[in-house]
Parts: sequence; structure tokens; C-alpha cells
Amino acid sequence: MDLKRLFRHLLLPHWWVLRVFPPALLGRLEEAVVISERAHRGELRVVAEANLPLPALWQGLSARARAIELFAQLRVWDTEENSGVLIYLQLIDRRVEIVADRGIDARVSQDFWAGVCRRMEADFRAGNFEGGTAVALQTITRALQEHFPALAKNPNELPDAPLLL
Repeated sequence: MDLKRLFRHLLLPHWWVLRVFPPALLGRLEEAVVISERAHRGELRVVAEANLPLPALWQGLSARARAIELFAQLRVWDTEENSGVLIYLQLIDRRVEIVADRGIDARVSQDFWAGVCRRMEADFRAGNFEGGTAVALQTITRALQEHFPALAKNPNELPDAPLLL
């Protein structure tokens, strides 16, 4: 167990996430997801989390493992074409993870997803949360458009609003 990490998660208040993602920004990100999903048959889910739950900290759960856990809990995997993508922002650890369902992951390289994550992390370090998230959504949108272009039938299977935990 990493004691420094434990203390960071225990000492920083939960409302810190709201400072980084105020309601107006959340609204703009939701609209960006809506616009993105009109262009393809994929489903995007943005989740930002400040403090990890205490059991996760005790277990030493990595940002990647937490993202996979949330991918399952939020049923991002449960889309008709297996084209769900979770963008997970672990704010206290300053990590970004993307988990893509098997339909899109089979067509897009792991290097692509890692590149999007590292670009977002760089933007976040510079304090550019909105720009970093917007660029990531645009980049992922292009990949989904290429592999899952929109059809006449394009149901919205997951909530579009970013989730703050």
C-alpha cells in the first residue's frame, strides 16, 4: 500500500472534482458527447473521480483496474455492437484511462488509446481540463466514425452526461 497515495485520497475533499469540472463545463462535455454519438454507432461515457473508495485504496487498485471496474458497473460493455468507450479520469492520481469494448478495441490499437490518455494527462497537467477532454472526444469520435459510422438507426444506449464520483 502506498501511504502517500492513501493520504492524498483521504485529505483532498470530494468537492475538488466540482472545482475542476463545474456545471457549465459538464454541460458542454455532455453536448460534445451528444454531437459525437450522432456521427457514429459507438457509445461514450466520461467518468471523473476524485477520491477512490477506501477499500480500493487498501487494495492498491490502479487507475486502470478502477476504470475496468467502472466499465463493468456502468455497463459500458452492454451495447448492441460492443462499441462502448469509457474515458476515466482519476483526478487525485492524475491518471486517465480509456477502456474500450471488444468491438472497437479489436479495430483500434492499444497505442491509439494510450496516446489519447497521455495527451489528456499532459493537457490536465497544464490545467486545460476542458480542452484536453474535448480533444480526446474528437479523436475518439474520428476512430468510431471510421469503424462504426452512423446509420439511420442509431439508438442512444448510455447516458451522455459525464459522471462525477
